[in-house]
Amino acid sequence: MNHYYNNNTDLKSNITEFEYTYCGKRLKFKSDNGVFSKDRVDFGSNVLINSLPEFGDIKNILDVGCGVGVIGICLKSRYQDAKVLMVDVNDRAIKLANDNIILNKLDNIECINSDLYENVNEEYDCIVSNPPIRAGKKIVHGVVIDGFSHLAKGGRIYIVIQKKQGAESMEKMMLEVFGNVKTIEKKNGYYVFESIKN
Repeated sequence: MNHYYNNNTDLKSNITEFEYTYCGKRLKFKSDNGVFSKDRVDFGSNVLINSLPEFGDIKNILDVGCGVGVIGICLKSRYQDAKVLMVDVNDRAIKLANDNIILNKLDNIECINSDLYENVNEEYDCIVSNPPIRAGKKIVHGVVIDGFSHLAKGGRIYIVIQKKQGAESMEKMMLEVFGNVKTIEKKNGYYVFESIKN
């Protein structure tokens, strides 16, 4: 069976395109079979990016499990001076994310192959993720647990997760790792949590 959080090179390609408006900017995205939320911006990512606070003068942003690049590209379009790195393990999604960077004429943003933080070497002011729930709790919680060491002091991590898919355990785990957690949005069963590295 094919899952968006791994690779299936035998899966037939069927490129599609969709558009999405974020902070008044119309963005375009190419997508394909075998990637998460193929035909549109999924509800969780939409809730996440529209609930984020104003970051002001932010230097760098990391999007973990980026899929075709919706979250990272939206944030880059909003914070044009920030450096953005997007990571995923799905080769098809990585290629699409990099194509979408070009499609939206953005620079100082890239997508690389990385199993969570395996190929991430810097500290970030902000980590954002709509984690791949079906990959299992070890991966989903790893976004937060391993993310701690990749945040700069004062950096923030934002996670979107459905109540029925583990929001309560995610909230407790973020509190354990960071010593703080705040719910910044609740919508249709989706929760957006924020933790700060003090």
